[in-house]
Amino acid sequence: MTKQSDQLTGPSVIALVYDGLCTFEFGIVTEIFGLNRPEMGSNWYRYASAAIDDGPMRAHGGLTVVADGGPDLINTADIIVVPGWRGQDMPVPDDLCQRLCAAHQRGARLVSLCSGAFVLAATGLLDGGTATTHWRYAEALRRRHPSVQVDETSLYRSHDRIFTAAGSAAGIDLLIELVRLDYGAKAANSVARRLVMPAHRTGGQAQFLERPVATREGSEIAPLLDSVRGDLAADWTIASMARLCRMSDRTFLRRFSEATGATPGDWLAAERVDAAKQLLSHGDTAMEDVAQAVGFGSAHTMRHHFRQRLGISPTAYRARFMDELVQSPA
Repeated sequence: MTKQSDQLTGPSVIALVYDGLCTFEFGIVTEIFGLNRPEMGSNWYRYASAAIDDGPMRAHGGLTVVADGGPDLINTADIIVVPGWRGQDMPVPDDLCQRLCAAHQRGARLVSLCSGAFVLAATGLLDGGTATTHWRYAEALRRRHPSVQVDETSLYRSHDRIFTAAGSAAGIDLLIELVRLDYGAKAANSVARRLVMPAHRTGGQAQFLERPVATREGSEIAPLLDSVRGDLAADWTIASMARLCRMSDRTFLRRFSEATGATPGDWLAAERVDAAKQLLSHGDTAMEDVAQAVGFGSAHTMRHHFRQRLGISPTAYRARFMDELVQSPA
């Protein structure tokens, strides 16, 4: 373990290092679990890297990597992360599979990022379960491991203490989710802010993006969007928005779609859901009052849009994402 880790008492996190290491995936594991975070106290993660190959080991970008220790670190880890893999057709060492199976049997959590799912699938522990990986590798994973249900549409999935993430950015979402599971929403939000990331996106719900629709810079629609966001409770209609833009309804609809990629109704609903999420996450305002404040009119209507866009109710969202005191892992 590193000197910093020796001063900490939280769960032990091991990131695997191998020849051909995926630099970005390894970097985000280190960023989230390995950085000095004095604000989290002494009960934070203990982090180290474990080499599964003899050196020297190369990483993408022309780097040579030296790990903290060897594969024996796997034997006592609480969380083991596979940060990508050197190729979808590259074999997984039997010794590594045996160590991962033994770690899982004693209660450790196994995590893969991107193509690292091929490593976890090779252990057999994903048989009968659902996993995800980068959409480019989904069909190959499905062919190579037909007993694994491959879901290439989700950001991340979990199965029996085994967590798999899709592409590189989805790996950040999964690792932040692990922080939330261990230490609560406030700690996860703190890590996300340091990464300049949205506070949370659930594994199956890409709709948790903070701004789901991009707006073209310089668009003549942009001032209207700012006005709407500033008064979401108003009764916005196509006619009223078109008048503010000094356009006919038909021209307005065309320009709005060009600028945002959405219809006014869909865009407005998304903005109202986003505003409601903020209110629900940072206070105990009554559901009806939240619905009125963001323009849904009633809690019933707000609940409909939450379920349609996020797959959960406002009450469930509040329970899951309400800021809470940093707590120790169970």
